[in-house]
Amino acid sequence: MAFSSVFSDPLSRSIFKKIVVMLCSLLISLYFLYCLIDCRTMPSPVKATDEDLGYLASDFKQGQSVRRKRLVQKIMRKPEQGMAGRNYYFNRGFTRTNNINRFPADGKEEADQHHFRSAPRMDSSTNFDAFAGRLILAGGTGSNSGIGKISLLGEGTKKLPQALIIGVKKGGTRALLEFIRVHPDIRAVGAEPHFFDRNYNNGLDWYRDLMPKTLDGQITMEKTPSYFVTSEAPARISAMSRDTKLIVVVRDPVTRAISDYTQTLSKKPDIPTFESLTFRNRTTGLIDTSWSAIQIGIYAKHLENWLQYFPMSHILFVSGERLISDPAGELGRVQDFLGLKRIITDKHFYFNQTKGFPCLKKAEGSSKPHCLGKTKGRTHPNINPEVVQRLRDFYRPFNMKFYQMTSHLFGWDD
Repeated sequence: MAFSSVFSDPLSRSIFKKIVVMLCSLLISLYFLYCLIDCRTMPSPVKATDEDLGYLASDFKQGQSVRRKRLVQKIMRKPEQGMAGRNYYFNRGFTRTNNINRFPADGKEEADQHHFRSAPRMDSSTNFDAFAGRLILAGGTGSNSGIGKISLLGEGTKKLPQALIIGVKKGGTRALLEFIRVHPDIRAVGAEPHFFDRNYNNGLDWYRDLMPKTLDGQITMEKTPSYFVTSEAPARISAMSRDTKLIVVVRDPVTRAISDYTQTLSKKPDIPTFESLTFRNRTTGLIDTSWSAIQIGIYAKHLENWLQYFPMSHILFVSGERLISDPAGELGRVQDFLGLKRIITDKHFYFNQTKGFPCLKKAEGSSKPHCLGKTKGRTHPNINPEVVQRLRDFYRPFNMKFYQMTSHLFGWDD
């Protein structure tokens, strides 16, 4: 009753209304003041200076710089478990199979199964909020406008290979592929596609689909050593692209033949002796050139077929012996041939005394040393020295012709 009597007076009701309005106005003012103070105290991005923008522009104007791709690889690399070796997939534009241990446990060297899995996806570009320890605003002014949004993670595409390791079997092709894949501008298939000899009828679309995704400026590669001795391969590769660069790893043909036989012997212990397979007629000493282990080493004969479709400038011959004694030197020649910056150097290798050949200190995608598998460096059986000498006499004229054709002295007849 007392409360009702107080506000029954018109004057009292008017004063009460004014008080309520004033309180509401005060609360609204306090709210706006709070918002203003909160906005002014929020940390704001630091705009890049002209010097910073100039630095970033010069650092990233080369679309495929090594530093940029290494950064992308670190960001996007995602190890997948459950497969032989290590497979690294780069989201969307960076699907890459980097199978470091590419040698099946049973010693099979030419694996025809391909492992391709879908990878998690990410937007094709990323706005890096932080770079070099400071925030960079997307946008900016002048010629450097938009430099803050670095489109490093662009869509990659599957392309037909621009370079092929075409031979030769037991020459050192696996070692070369492992070594060259350390280069950030190389993307290669681990398993041998055998497209131009066994699977050509599947078509180029099938072949392209086997390739890893690459960015502009990166080179797609594959290796299949049997291409070099396949008569149809040069014409087929030329039909795909006459600009294809071809790499052939060659080795002393006598040593190569023995190594070839050793590999076959490890799989089929009941095969005839090396001597019996070498000669068509042991009494006359006639060499059986129909045996593939012998035929592959007649390099000059096979090269003649390739030169009908490709100029010598498109073919690089790598010494299998020097690939062991001086891997960095041979890799330097390969990088020059492919138009790559010489990134792979002596610092990438160490010599494994037990295996007898060089190993990588750090393979691509791994922080641990990596050597080729146990199928490499097998102990050769003892071969009669007379048989070895007869083979050297047989190969000598072919070797001399090969030296002349390639303008390179490999020293197999010294």
